[in-house]
Amino acid sequence: MSATNTPSPVVRAFFDRPTGSLQYVFHDPSTMKGAIVDPVWNFYPEAGAVTTESADEILAYVREAGIEIVWILDTHPHADHFSSAPYLAEKLGAPRAIGAKVTGVQKLWKGLYNLGDDFPCDGSQWDRLFAEDEEFMVGEIPVRVMFSPGHTLASITYVAGDAAFVHDTLMMPESGTSRADFPGGSSEVLWASIRAILDLPPDTRLYVGHDYPANGMAPEYMATVAEHRLRNRHVKDGISKEEFIATRDARDATLPLPARMLAALQINIRGGRMPAPEADGHSYLKVPVGKFEPR
Repeated sequence: MSATNTPSPVVRAFFDRPTGSLQYVFHDPSTMKGAIVDPVWNFYPEAGAVTTESADEILAYVREAGIEIVWILDTHPHADHFSSAPYLAEKLGAPRAIGAKVTGVQKLWKGLYNLGDDFPCDGSQWDRLFAEDEEFMVGEIPVRVMFSPGHTLASITYVAGDAAFVHDTLMMPESGTSRADFPGGSSEVLWASIRAILDLPPDTRLYVGHDYPANGMAPEYMATVAEHRLRNRHVKDGISKEEFIATRDARDATLPLPARMLAALQINIRGGRMPAPEADGHSYLKVPVGKFEPR
């Protein structure tokens, strides 16, 4: 237990260096029940190839540690990697979940990809759609769902005891915050989401979704609420909403779109599945030409 007697899960981070993505396994040490957050299905765009080395690393860890995985959790449909939730669900027999507002992201990207009327936008690709403030248990660890949009329409944070998985809202304090310029994103909405996260107890451990260390350097991925409020370069105490929005929007205007975005979103709005195979037995991804300006 933490000093405030809040249940404290054991957290293990896994890093996918090509995309800078952090994946997590957290578990209750008293029951050895656990959950996986934002697992990566490796995609190599230059070859159109997918592999499972990141997911297999997670599988090896949970099996060696004796963790019973009871949930596989997505925080949002990612723009930089494919979700390996279906693969892990098949291996571990655990249900998959995401926030209920994923349906809005599905409708948005269905239009951008010009998908047919037979593409469902009801979130049925997951086993469970969580409502805001919904709670569930991982062993004896209570997990609360916070809607935290801004990076995407559907982004959520999982508050698991004294740990919170804040996905693409905050970066590490030295790096600030995550971008809000994708379709459906908003720096103003992101500000409100981050301030709600920073209203959590000061000793809450915040686990971020990305880090981009130099070659050979290990990623950093956790800082407390108190540390962010003291020194996060974009949202530390004393920075106004207007200042944050101006900083975030100016920064986003300089950023290229993620190299894997147009591939990743059509997988992730399907819950981490490829489009149905065509007559030759292979799946194909679409590239919407002329819908996005070069940066």
